[in-house]
Amino acid sequence: MADLVTDNRFADPDRAFRQLIEARRGLSPEEAAALDARLVLLLANHIGDHAVLEQAIAAARAVPKAD
Repeated sequence: MADLVTDNRFADPDRAFRQLIEARRGLSPEEAAALDARLVLLLANHIGDHAVLEQAIAAARAVPKAD
């Protein structure tokens, strides 16, 4: 079983963040949510490992909610 990698793997993490932000620019909240859902499904398929996906879901849910 593979483990979720949470260490930064991007040579330029700021660029990756900007790409994600730019992808949503000009979209309505509904369109942005649909884009996010499609992106999640594409990346989950790329991972292709149920155990890693389960770890990623758990890690994402563990982040405290903003007030």
